[in-house]
Amino acid sequence: MEILITSLSLATVLVLAVIIGTGGKPMVFVTSLGETVSLLAKNKVPLFWSGLCVLLVLGFLYFFYVPAATRIGPEQPIPFSHRVHAGVKAIQCRFCHPYVGRSIHPGLPPVEKCLYCHEYIIANHPWIQKEHEYFNTQTPTPWKKVFYLPEHVLFNHQRHIKKEIQCLECHGQVETMDRLPGKRFEMGFCIECHKEKEANIGCWLACHN
Repeated sequence: MEILITSLSLATVLVLAVIIGTGGKPMVFVTSLGETVSLLAKNKVPLFWSGLCVLLVLGFLYFFYVPAATRIGPEQPIPFSHRVHAGVKAIQCRFCHPYVGRSIHPGLPPVEKCLYCHEYIIANHPWIQKEHEYFNTQTPTPWKKVFYLPEHVLFNHQRHIKKEIQCLECHGQVETMDRLPGKRFEMGFCIECHKEKEANIGCWLACHN
């Protein structure tokens, strides 16, 4: 219903703009449009090649400037597979992200949490030895951020966990992924979810506080 009302509103505005722009003679617009179409038809070959060149340039710019990490996920300092840990080994999210149920932030796994298991599991693997280097030098593992929110938005993990919102509803089925693809959450995503669950959509009470 909302889409229909919006479409009718836009159509009304367009008709009014044509009538006002042509001084109350909308047929002038139709005539001009016909002349424009005829002109384009006469020059379709150069227009085709010009359009093709523009598309090729835009395609080059897209694949050159958009990093691959936005599609397959950034390379982490220690290759961590969510598919293996959350999927095959069925390790719960909260084991590695311990603050998610009692804090605004979920928390990233410290070196000690990784070595809790890997002190004994594949302990001599080169990447596990790298974790030991971080531990011995008291250096936090420099994990790279994957999920992004605008700076003016506050997302309270604790509040959502208490409402029994499952992690996969925002983060997807991480148990099927080795590297998590980068994702930037936008307002529409949150609003749709809040409307579906009949949650608060007040600006300051919901997200911007």
